[in-house]
Amino acid sequence: MSKKVLLFINIYKTGAQVLADEINGELTKQGFLIDTLSLESENLKVDDSALDLYDLAFSLGGDGTVLFAARALARFGTPIFPIHLGTLGFIASVLPEQWADTFKQWQAGKVGLSRRLMLEVRVERADKVVALGTCLNDIVISASGIAKLIRLKVEVSASLGLGEYRSDGLIVATPTGSTAYSMSAGGPILDPEMDALIINPICPFSLSSRPLVVPAGETIVIRVESRPRSGVLLTLDGQVTQGLEPNDRIYVKQAPYRATFIASDRSVFYEALRAKLSWSGSAGSAGFAGSDDKADDGDDHA
Repeated sequence: MSKKVLLFINIYKTGAQVLADEINGELTKQGFLIDTLSLESENLKVDDSALDLYDLAFSLGGDGTVLFAARALARFGTPIFPIHLGTLGFIASVLPEQWADTFKQWQAGKVGLSRRLMLEVRVERADKVVALGTCLNDIVISASGIAKLIRLKVEVSASLGLGEYRSDGLIVATPTGSTAYSMSAGGPILDPEMDALIINPICPFSLSSRPLVVPAGETIVIRVESRPRSGVLLTLDGQVTQGLEPNDRIYVKQAPYRATFIASDRSVFYEALRAKLSWSGSAGSAGFAGSDDKADDGDDHA
């Protein structure tokens, strides 16, 4: 039986469609059946009923395109081949001109897989579930109005109370997401294959409110204050949004499955760190010099 491949194409990236046609032609010669999905919006709805039919997916874009593909396919265990169109990404690393050789190496068993922790998010309102979702990078709770300061009560596993955060918002990030918004907000950088979660307040009112790393097995419970001065918004991976109301409870925990990436192992991550943060020295060197440049995660969105 022929294997089915799904191409996620960010149509706003230069050369994406040309590369998709090249991949389509080459894989068709090898007997693969190809479907394509053009990403024209971050909130594009995908037919979940057909996604479990694919044996492999290609992501043609930036890290944001990878985030979209991971949310769609991770629960089916479908490996994702991330091709980066643009500057070097933390996840998408294969250059367009390298894809064919890298793909052959993977078929020959010479390229490994990276399995990344994902988050499962549930929003409860008056003891009813009003929203469910998953993400690869992070969840962000923030004010949606002019008055940015909000109050959020945070607990770990519903018994270890961290207290109330007064801040512009709160980030719960995975190790993969540690180099995205959380890093810009002063959070730590974690190895992408660690089992841990980051709780990171955004511009906290008190200097004693610091980022915290907890085991991945914990469930983080966040409650919105009873009378916020502004609207409150929940965002997943910078792409999916959900409005929150007073006293809503947000439950965040490790998802029961992981995102699987081809040719995106730890060496790719550290190479991206050195390049983006202008660290000197080669891999394995004892020291490095930092830069004053502000780093980004390559492509937060699709």
